Amino acid sequence: MLQLFRKSRMWRTHDLSPSYDVVIIGAGIHGLATAYYLARRGITGVAVVDRWYVGSGGSGRNTAIIRANYRTPEGIAFYDESVKIYEQLGAELDYNLLFTQHGHLTLAHTDTAVNGLRVRAENNTLLGVDSRVIGPDEIKRLAPAIDISKKARYPIQAALYHPPGGIIRHDAVVWGYARAADRLGVQIHPLTEVQGIDVENGAVTAVHTNRGVIRTGTVVNATAGWCSTISKMVGVDLPIVTHPLQALVTEPLKPFLDPVIVSATLHLYINQTDRGELVIGEEINPYSSYSSKSTLPFLETAAAHTLELFPCLKEVRVLRQWAGLCDMTPDFSPIIGMVDQVKGYVLDVGWGTYGFKAGPIGGKMTAEVVATGKTPPLIHPFRLSRFRDDTLVGEKAAAAVSH
Repeated sequence: MLQLFRKSRMWRTHDLSPSYDVVIIGAGIHGLATAYYLARRGITGVAVVDRWYVGSGGSGRNTAIIRANYRTPEGIAFYDESVKIYEQLGAELDYNLLFTQHGHLTLAHTDTAVNGLRVRAENNTLLGVDSRVIGPDEIKRLAPAIDISKKARYPIQAALYHPPGGIIRHDAVVWGYARAADRLGVQIHPLTEVQGIDVENGAVTAVHTNRGVIRTGTVVNATAGWCSTISKMVGVDLPIVTHPLQALVTEPLKPFLDPVIVSATLHLYINQTDRGELVIGEEINPYSSYSSKSTLPFLETAAAHTLELFPCLKEVRVLRQWAGLCDMTPDFSPIIGMVDQVKGYVLDVGWGTYGFKAGPIGGKMTAEVVATGKTPPLIHPFRLSRFRDDTLVGEKAAAAVSH
């Protein structure tokens, strides 16, 4: 007989213990991945706490596009490692993540944009990442429904084609990491809001929550849009501004669009999910806010720009829209690693609009920092002190709307 109901929970519930070796704030992909890789190293006295449910933050409010075609050598190497982990992650976690690598197209509508794509393509090629500039005819072959005519307001001149790029089911990744971490002994505590962090003699000593006080010597901040609020609890100011990012989903359609389509000129990205829905998003809102409400102006501009690329979608209905919070740094690169000012306080933040792409490698590197007390070379460029030392990693040309 078909088994209709699961006999056991994917992860267990626990009473809050009075102490843990590590407390990770944020039960999204970065927090859960960090917990999983810590447990793989034998560190199981780990609590993952979240003010709401598992995956309720940025991990549940993104469009889950995976790619590695960034611009800087530091960014390319980092995100390439994440793509490689994603390619094997379903088998490792024994969970179907619905990862499809149908390619990623970043469109260029101007001569300047084409030149920018050529620089990115050359940097990618030098570092072993599969990316190349293609013309309108090949773009049309990859996405037959797209308008490449000269009649468009912004005619398409070229695109950066990145075959390893694709999409993944964001909730499946979060659930897979949570289940695997739980099976290795990690405790996951939803509905556990952090209200304060004690620091004595320059070191973390305890975390205050709505369920009680937890003694710990290590706290990992993996809270995305709320990271600056948490950091203020330990007296650390982050050069981060939180902006909403909006997206929408249409009714399901028969499969017609394989690659992810991105246009920085139109501030638009679009892909088709395994269920046939079109996921459409724009650039971050130009104002800072902690609101996760979507707006009518976004819907109007996203629909208009979508029709500039795909006029055939004019009769398609929108089912829902939403917003998530993005923790934007001045150079559009993350902040990951230890903090000099407070011993035992570790950051995995500043991911902006591109955090889900980096979840696996971000969690793995953060776990290594916690376990060894050393900064891996791969993430050394993303240390917090780069803003003081003026060694920024300027990734805006390949980040921002280029999902």
